[in-house]
Amino acid sequence: MSLVTDEIRASATEFYTGNDICQEKSKFLLTEMGLPNGLLPLQDMLECGYVKDTGFVWLKSKKKTEHKFEKIGRFVQYATEVTAYVELHKIKKLTGVKAKELLIWLTLTEICVDDRPTGKIHFKTPTGLSRTFPVSAFELDEPKKEVQEEVKEEVKEKSAAVAAGEVKEV
Repeated sequence: MSLVTDEIRASATEFYTGNDICQEKSKFLLTEMGLPNGLLPLQDMLECGYVKDTGFVWLKSKKKTEHKFEKIGRFVQYATEVTAYVELHKIKKLTGVKAKELLIWLTLTEICVDDRPTGKIHFKTPTGLSRTFPVSAFELDEPKKEVQEEVKEEVKEKSAAVAAGEVKEV
């Protein structure tokens, strides 16, 4: 049974459909909340939404996603519907996310990043168990647009210099 009703969809501040836009918006929201942008790597997303007044967020995908965070060697499973309440540096009342610990899958209900940047992120279960990892393990390595633009500009300048005969071969 879906936690996201038509009423919630109607009250959404932001609502998107389609994998590409949902990927972009989910990463943007995580970044805006001071959380690592690779925290929710769902695949084949159908829709996502955000109710700004309450902080309620949902992500729906075609199928379950299992992901391994390589830097810490941990598997995480995402259901077809992931919901949560987000606030600065914190995700509360999380549903649809399980992490593998030894041989069992544990439901995660809360994620928080230290207010002062110690580089630590904490994951909590309903039973009170928790684990702490470096935030860097959940960051996506995306090239910065500014650097890409600078490189493109340099290539244009060098191409123009070559075309004008300003560059001599040695």
